[in-house]
Amino acid sequence: MRYHPQGDYNPPHGYMNTPVDKHLKWLKQLSTFTDIGKAVTSSLDIKEVLNIVMGKIKDLLSPKNWSLLLVDEEKNELYFETVVGEGADRIKNLRLKIGEGIAGWVAREGVPLLVPDVNNDPRFTKKVDDASRFATKSVICVPIISKGRVLGVIELINRAEEGSFKEEDLAILTTLADFTAIAIENAKYFQKVQELTITDDLTGLYNSRYLHHFMDYEIERTKRYGTNISMIFIDMDGFKEVNDVYGHLCGSKVLVEVAGVIISNIRTIDMACRYGGDEFVIVLPQILKPHAAVAAEKLRNIIKDSIFLKEEGHNIHLTASFGVASLPEDTGDKLELIHLADQAMYMIKNSNKNGVAIAKKEEKRK
Repeated sequence: MRYHPQGDYNPPHGYMNTPVDKHLKWLKQLSTFTDIGKAVTSSLDIKEVLNIVMGKIKDLLSPKNWSLLLVDEEKNELYFETVVGEGADRIKNLRLKIGEGIAGWVAREGVPLLVPDVNNDPRFTKKVDDASRFATKSVICVPIISKGRVLGVIELINRAEEGSFKEEDLAILTTLADFTAIAIENAKYFQKVQELTITDDLTGLYNSRYLHHFMDYEIERTKRYGTNISMIFIDMDGFKEVNDVYGHLCGSKVLVEVAGVIISNIRTIDMACRYGGDEFVIVLPQILKPHAAVAAEKLRNIIKDSIFLKEEGHNIHLTASFGVASLPEDTGDKLELIHLADQAMYMIKNSNKNGVAIAKKEEKRK
């Protein structure tokens, strides 16, 4: 049975007429729920909210170890998003299959679980204990559910005080899990909206709007630290023929595959965007122009050697034209940098294609 508190938190029957210590305990719970409610509605930083929630769990329920595991839907696994306590560093990269152990069972079944003694429960696995070198005695674990879908679980292990967890603890933790679900969903929706405004719908790369934002930020860094930014401008050769021969749906699929090639062959600090049509731009922070030219040549060869639309049975070979420019070597202006890289690319495009050209200072507009 899952607990679903309605409206404000209602203490168990008789709390208001019990001794002072129990009354104060209820007030502490109510204050905690209020604090978490404020955090959920005031922040879209998922890690910040989760840290607040997990901190409140410690204050209210005093577990020795506690963790929040989220579902990796692609792999059908649970991974540790937050883990606190003895041996935490040794298990943070550990994963559990859905259905594996108590946490995996709760994730699969979507119901909370109280286990006073894990030695008497066949669902318990020692996998995490062996990795953390910690001895689990009692567990409470609750699912984090939103719209009928399990997003993860919160698991508490061993009370710091004597004795095992109680049904009352399970009810409190379930309420905290409901707050956590709201926080996760809010953060996911916000992230999705952000992605829609800065990414290209087709390829998943960044769009030109984000390119300008990113460049503004990186240019400030170059001024502050005296570093460089290089840019690679790419235009696919003969892409019109792909659309003409195979149709626009296949043409779109080619662009998606090209984007995959690009993103797989740049550094994590580089930024790739679809500039428009079959044009792409890569921004390489802290890279001098000669090194950017080497990176462009490498990518040119990879594209040339790639086979596109293999799944459709077309086995298309394509090439691309590349232009390279750098800031502050060629210019100190963002728009001028884009223009110079584009202009260098057209030197190749208007000659033999399938090559790399480096912008020259004298190519700058008058």
